[in-house]
Amino acid sequence: MGKCNYLKLEELPNKFGPQSKNLASIIRGYKTGVKKYATMNKIDFAWQPRYHDHIIRNEKSFQNISEYIANNPMNWNNDELYSV
Repeated sequence: MGKCNYLKLEELPNKFGPQSKNLASIIRGYKTGVKKYATMNKIDFAWQPRYHDHIIRNEKSFQNISEYIANNPMNWNNDELYSV
């Protein structure tokens, strides 16, 4: 019988690079830390579901997002999901 050559799954290189030093892992760590802090201090907190992350890549994108943030609260009363 021939020799069986195989690698364990954890020995295979990750083609996407290290998963502990990318933007997604940084955001995941931040969100975990915030939630853990809230839980330990008995603060009612939950991250908003169906959020949309966006990387700001240029000045125009920054201006559009800034205007949205500044003007959005004025539209809350028209939002059927918003309640006081």
